[in-house]
Amino acid sequence: MSPGTTRRTFLRDALAGVVVLPTTLGASPSPSIPGAGRGLLHPSPALPPQASPRDEAYWALVRAQFAFRESRVPMNAANLCPSPRAVAETVSRLTHDIDVDCSFQNRAKFDELLETSRRMVADHLGVSPEEIALVRNTSEANNTINAGLPLEDGDEVVVWDENHPTNNVAWDVRAARYGIRVRRVAVPARPAGTQDLIDPFVAALTDRTRVLALTHISNLSGIRLPVREITEAAHRRGIHVHVDGAQSFGAVHVDLREMGCDSYTASAHKWFMGPKEAGVLYVRENRISSIWPAGVAPGWGTDADPDVAGARKFESLGQRDDACLASIGTTVAFHREIGAAAIDARVTELATALKEGVTALGAPLVTPMEPHLSGGVCILEVAGDRNAVYQRLYEEYGIAGAPTGGLRFSPHIYNTMAHVERAVAAVAAMRSDIVGD
Repeated sequence: MSPGTTRRTFLRDALAGVVVLPTTLGASPSPSIPGAGRGLLHPSPALPPQASPRDEAYWALVRAQFAFRESRVPMNAANLCPSPRAVAETVSRLTHDIDVDCSFQNRAKFDELLETSRRMVADHLGVSPEEIALVRNTSEANNTINAGLPLEDGDEVVVWDENHPTNNVAWDVRAARYGIRVRRVAVPARPAGTQDLIDPFVAALTDRTRVLALTHISNLSGIRLPVREITEAAHRRGIHVHVDGAQSFGAVHVDLREMGCDSYTASAHKWFMGPKEAGVLYVRENRISSIWPAGVAPGWGTDADPDVAGARKFESLGQRDDACLASIGTTVAFHREIGAAAIDARVTELATALKEGVTALGAPLVTPMEPHLSGGVCILEVAGDRNAVYQRLYEEYGIAGAPTGGLRFSPHIYNTMAHVERAVAAVAAMRSDIVGD
């Protein structure tokens, strides 16, 4: 925000949809793209500095970057998020740029835009660009690891029973084809602390275990696993640790070096708030050559060398949506503008307020109350018909949740405390259907 721009005038302009969007941090606009200097490539919002999770005026400005109406408030980030206007406009402008001129010559610039997105994602996750593949979603990335890891008859894969089907049932399918064994681990429904979440996995590891497939934050319970501690235990046995980060990427501060896992997957369309049909696959550098890609298309190369192009070999997927891939960088710029720590703190604040509000009404939680045991996914037990409750939540109270694991709310930074209060009021009004008394 320029020195002469006040919060009041910024908010006025934001609501009018005429915010000036500067070019992204660290990205040099291509002079061949008309309008690049006006933020065509990677615009980011001119938000005021020093975001605070409790500064409602600041978060009102963030909310103003999203197009949804107050009559239909999204609170289902665990499934799909709206994108901020900066991202949506970048996708639209670059798609139009291709439609105006779809020649090889015009599209050549997208090679560098793809690499800019890759570098920005790598920096966001604390790793090298050579370890990042930009794929289509978490499901595809999970299956790439599933199909690509070299396993033999009799090898074991240990999975959390709360994993997404692409990191759970997919292993059963591979087991049916190739003779590996899948072992499922359950954790306490109400863990007293992190050790309750570590011990079941460590106890399940054997001399035959080759892969431990985890989920950072469960979409079924909202439980957050202490991945670093579990990974350390698995690595002492030489086990590959794979982490599905669909519910953590963009919601909590993720440093993959600190986490220590060997591979990590995520989608851009969830908490990251990015373009649709884009995802991230991270593979630790010393593991890339041992994992085969699920597909081979133009761009792979001319032989079967498994060391080709680093993690890029996992994105040999044929024709892609160039505007979408370029806009991943725009989304990182949006996150940078606010700050990963501030986003993490705000998601925690919203989730905690929601959990405290519904428990005060006597509605039992599936999700732990403690932030270090949970994330932004908040799930209530429903004694009655959860689908009916979920439909009423949307139709009568204008809150879009989900019937997953109970009644699921997933508030994000585009939500306000007023939205949380509306959700709590809806639970109060539907209390008899939820609690069953």
